[in-house]
Amino acid sequence: MRILVVHAHPVAASFNASLFRLTVERLAANGHRVDAIDLYQEGFDPVMSETERLSYHDLETNRKPVESHVDRLLAAEALVLVYPVWNYGFPAILKGWFDRVFLPGVSFGLVDGKVRPTLHNIGRLLVVTSYGGSRFRSWLMGDPPRKIANRMLRATVRPGAPVTYLAHYDMNLSTEQTRQSFMSRVERALDKF
Repeated sequence: MRILVVHAHPVAASFNASLFRLTVERLAANGHRVDAIDLYQEGFDPVMSETERLSYHDLETNRKPVESHVDRLLAAEALVLVYPVWNYGFPAILKGWFDRVFLPGVSFGLVDGKVRPTLHNIGRLLVVTSYGGSRFRSWLMGDPPRKIANRMLRATVRPGAPVTYLAHYDMNLSTEQTRQSFMSRVERALDKF
């Protein structure tokens, strides 16, 4: 399977970066074709320009500024996102990636003014993430990243595609044991791809 893995954390020595490396290595070891994007290392610009916004609905030109990312997304059969949750949301670089790459004609079409999801090449979605705070505190805030994965992204990819959301909560209180336990959980999920 062709799997696009997108990572969003600026620190190469972070636990999240370890999760990214584990994900890429495990998927490759299991025989998958892995296309890995490290948004920070690549220097991806998350800011949509005025020109991009003005041509957002122009399918002839809207993907040109991020064409390589669009091509990689459209070539994938599965999508894996590895990122931390900051302030109950995505890192800005990942949010910008969604804004600039999940375009009309890429992840959705407009038919009679209604949105129609079109990213049906993605037959599986996995999120691997970490939160500084507790699951309860995230729940109180509505846990937007979990909802986006389980609602918006699920609705965008192939109908019926499995969506798995793996989160290590309480990173501020984590131990070597809790981190290793989570990594084992991630390995088991990757082995099911």
